[in-house]
Amino acid sequence: MDRGLLSKLGWLISGAVLGAMIVVGASVVAQEQEVKARTLPLQELRTFVEVFSVVERNYVEPVSDEQLIEYAIKGMVSNLDPHSDYLPPENFKEMQEHTTGEFGGLGMEVGMDKDGFVKVIAPIDDTPAQRAGIRSGDLIIKIDDQPVKGMTLSEAVKLMRGKPGTEVTLTIVRKDEAKPLVIKLKRAIIKVKSVKHKLLGEGFGYVRISNFQVRTGGDMIEAIEKLQKESGKPLQGIVLDLRNNPGGVLTAAVKVSDAFLNKGLIVYTKGRHEDAQMQFEARRGDVLDGKPIVVLVNEGSASASEIVAGALQDNHRALVAGRKTFGKGSVQTLVPLPNGAAIKLTTARYYTPSGRSIQATGIVPDVIIPRIKVEKVEEDNALEIHEADLKGHLDHKDDKPVKADQSEAERKAEIKKLLDSDYELYEALNLLKSMSLAKKMQE
Repeated sequence: MDRGLLSKLGWLISGAVLGAMIVVGASVVAQEQEVKARTLPLQELRTFVEVFSVVERNYVEPVSDEQLIEYAIKGMVSNLDPHSDYLPPENFKEMQEHTTGEFGGLGMEVGMDKDGFVKVIAPIDDTPAQRAGIRSGDLIIKIDDQPVKGMTLSEAVKLMRGKPGTEVTLTIVRKDEAKPLVIKLKRAIIKVKSVKHKLLGEGFGYVRISNFQVRTGGDMIEAIEKLQKESGKPLQGIVLDLRNNPGGVLTAAVKVSDAFLNKGLIVYTKGRHEDAQMQFEARRGDVLDGKPIVVLVNEGSASASEIVAGALQDNHRALVAGRKTFGKGSVQTLVPLPNGAAIKLTTARYYTPSGRSIQATGIVPDVIIPRIKVEKVEEDNALEIHEADLKGHLDHKDDKPVKADQSEAERKAEIKKLLDSDYELYEALNLLKSMSLAKKMQE
């Protein structure tokens, strides 16, 4: 074996031995010397060094030691689970930009599928991906002419990002589609406004959260306050729309949940080490003062979205409606490295207040709203009979018509158009109205 190479990589083995000694020492103290001795996989380490040496000497083109070590790190981390990854410096920087709400690309949250393809978790509102019709669950098998199979998630994401205005072609496999779809998208600067709101009339509000950023909790509270002012009276309830929300910052999810709770557990985590054990409790102060909430979710609602839905469901504060969520209940910790890169490592699992693990099971709604296509039925006016069609009907010549405010009429028309085009929201609003009526009858 190459002695020079062994010397260069000797720090790997010696560092691992030292680390093992520290772990064993800590375990002896913690477990009162009831610990099984751990041995390093020295044979496997020798194999790694041998493979490293063979590749370095014999690969068809020269590859630097630094590149080989980076490839080894990528393989080690990305093979743990779909969400652990090695982030080179440029990817780490892009991830930091993502959490602040502005970045370049196509506008979708993705993960690595078990078969080695890139899986769409959810498209983000008002982005090229959403406008092109990309759906949660789509499998990306090619980016331009390059097959995704064999790429790491970071490499695939890097290919999809690029200069705003340039185009990229994705080949997608979609469930229930007979053949792959080829979709051309134009890259753009993604400026994500995570909270939108609208008054749906009669004192009912609509709050849409597209992802969880650092400012999302405060922005949502501000949106509800604006809805209160627009309504001119206390809100009767809200629909909180978390559909296709891929998640984001944990503290934002906690703050959104806390805004509707006076007490109770919001979420807790469990991992191997003490610093992975976290628990978040609600503080007194319900921004809606107990008014009904319907949380709207679907298969694209993941991670932080599932925390909010689970917290409000388990605390009996909201009715969850829609379809079963994505099921990403794992916690990733970012570990910055000296070279400007980072490791995104899964270190814990999320649990709802009642002790349910979100991981791979998701949140099951209280009311299932299936995905259906709603079409307007063309009416045969010739078969309709109204009062005005009857012989000798009374007219209304002396009635003075009341002129409707133009802006109010336009607002109602806009709401009707929204509800006509969004069956799930229409059903959620009906549920909210029923809950509000039931609450009033109990008062």
